[in-house]
Amino acid sequence: MKKYISIRNRSNSISFMMEKKAVVVFSVLFCLSLILFIIGLSIGSTIIPPFQVVEHLLGFGNGDHAFVIDTLRLPRMLLSLLVGIALGVSGLILQGIIRNPLASPDIIGITGGAAVAAVVFLTFFSEISIKWLPFPTIAGAAVVSLIIYLLAWKKGVTPIRLVLIGIGVDAGMGALVTMMIVLSPAYSTSTAYIWLTGSVYGANWENVFAMLPWVLIFVPLSLFFVRAVNVQELGDQIATGLGSRVQFNRFVLLFISVALAGSAVAFAGGIGFVGLIAPHIAKKLVGHSFGSLVPVSALIGGLIVILADVVARTAFLPLDLPAGVFVSGIGAPFFIYLLYRNRNM
Repeated sequence: MKKYISIRNRSNSISFMMEKKAVVVFSVLFCLSLILFIIGLSIGSTIIPPFQVVEHLLGFGNGDHAFVIDTLRLPRMLLSLLVGIALGVSGLILQGIIRNPLASPDIIGITGGAAVAAVVFLTFFSEISIKWLPFPTIAGAAVVSLIIYLLAWKKGVTPIRLVLIGIGVDAGMGALVTMMIVLSPAYSTSTAYIWLTGSVYGANWENVFAMLPWVLIFVPLSLFFVRAVNVQELGDQIATGLGSRVQFNRFVLLFISVALAGSAVAFAGGIGFVGLIAPHIAKKLVGHSFGSLVPVSALIGGLIVILADVVARTAFLPLDLPAGVFVSGIGAPFFIYLLYRNRNM
């Protein structure tokens, strides 16, 4: 029985192979996502029978629940999915290029840079439309990532230096965010706090369509570097000996990770640990091949954020809590477990 599925076009100009195990796992996760999606659209302050939700989505509904589904819940669910996909793939890329199981956008400073830029925008430029928020957050993530990269450079960038400097820079970014919140006006403080906790509350179709291009462009782009990441897993010297442009590939992959993490932070705030948890679960399911891990990590990240948001808005009705609270409740113990498991590294 063949372990791989070969896919190619008629001219053989494009061809690639997929593990059958990865295809099966992806299919199962996709079905789970659809089920959770329907459940999420069904429950809330107004309960809608699942079959009526399916009828409405297929265009056969009577329109009784159109406002609840189309305006209040569907954009929120889709944005949760996109944010989870972005964070899951961003964390996977970082763990691949840094070769450290503790790497994720929120731990090595990328999210911290985006948070600083976002708080500055929310505090001092609140009169500007919120639709412009992604630009300063991605710029902030990119600037801080560049600073981390330059500080870690010493005849190249080694994974351990990148992690250690990233953790230090992230601590500095956290202190800067706290100082700005303390000194900011009271009316903007609550907004900043909710945003930093991580929430997709009030998501609309404009947010979904603004987030969609970042996922559609940068997630497939990461697949072009499958071989580069797989080779870098062997170490920089071996990868260089095999002809891989280690530093160039690492820089481009870091840029992709920053774009995905920065866009996710812009639309959902500081939802932490998704980029840490999703790749680890994916590796348990499909192994360590980067080509298989990208789609599986993406779906797992989406499932985590969707599940957290569904629980956040339904478990304590009529309160609508930030989804980041529930993700952190799972992620913090998981991070401690990883620290314990890798204590002798």
